[in-house]
Amino acid sequence: MENSLTSPLPRSSHPDGFLHSPKKSKTSASRRLNLKTKLLKVAALMFEKEKEEKKKERENTLKEKVPALQMSGLSLTDLQNLCKELNQKIDLTDDERYDVEVKVLKNDKEIENLSMKICELKGKMKRPNLKRVKISADAMLGALLGSKVKESVDFKANLKTVKKEDEKKEEVTDWRKNVEAMSGMDGRKKMFNSGQ
Repeated sequence: MENSLTSPLPRSSHPDGFLHSPKKSKTSASRRLNLKTKLLKVAALMFEKEKEEKKKERENTLKEKVPALQMSGLSLTDLQNLCKELNQKIDLTDDERYDVEVKVLKNDKEIENLSMKICELKGKMKRPNLKRVKISADAMLGALLGSKVKESVDFKANLKTVKKEDEKKEEVTDWRKNVEAMSGMDGRKKMFNSGQ
């Protein structure tokens, strides 16, 4: 058994076990271009044929749904009855069109929701590329609140004012007088009384 670390070249899936270079295509660039142009011509012809088929199919369905009108020789009441019938048919087709439109919108929403669920299950969420935008506070408020804010808002005006309490400042006196007052029995008595 041969170790994969000692073998100089990995073996390919070819039966003889040797490496083979990939085969180069024998068609020249001009031949490939010629084939591409022929394919494009055939595709264009097929597209035109499909367009014509759709047009004929549309004409046939219109002929089935809306037959040609014959109004010559009709009296006034017959014309009024014909107009009423046409109006009823228009209402029916409009109802059908609305129903189909609602179904299509519902299906589109369902497809979108299911695709989002699939993305969530796979764990691959697409994050949109966001642009960094420099915007002032006034412009931001204008965007958020719309036309309610016409003038610039002063943020400092709405802040609460806090009054600072004046700290009790002791009078600065000469320290020598203070030391002399505290010395002796009188000074100790004052300190004792102030501590209580």
